[in-house]
Amino acid sequence: MFQKIVSGGQTGADRAALDFALSNGIDHGGWCPKGRRAEDGSLDDIYRLDETPRKDYRQRTEWNVRDSDATLIVYNHELSGGSAYTAEMAQKYDRPCLLLENGGAGMERSVRDWLDEHKVKVLNVAGPRSSTEAEIYTMTRDLLEAVYLLR
Repeated sequence: MFQKIVSGGQTGADRAALDFALSNGIDHGGWCPKGRRAEDGSLDDIYRLDETPRKDYRQRTEWNVRDSDATLIVYNHELSGGSAYTAEMAQKYDRPCLLLENGGAGMERSVRDWLDEHKVKVLNVAGPRSSTEAEIYTMTRDLLEAVYLLR
């Protein structure tokens, strides 16, 4: 089971993963854009993320994939934008990547088995931002909680 969660800190799936880690005493980190940039302003210092040299979201996405053992992408409607780019980076860096449509509802055991199969210690969690999919924060948080309860 993972020992650390990383994400880029954006609203939505990223932030749900970080909040899950904080509330469960799991180590967290990752890369965020220079200036701690997110769609809702500057990312709070409670999130222990390192800033990339550039304000570019793509740089932090690539570095989070590069520096993790595997990537979990949670989405609801369509894999697009930054989420699709994350999947491309997982392929580029030859990292396992699990795509969970509809927020991964009912997939908790499959996710846990996937984590175990790939011996994931550092898990990158990604997905849409809240302005694109308003329900993605809750879906991601619920999924991670359910997977964590299976330990």
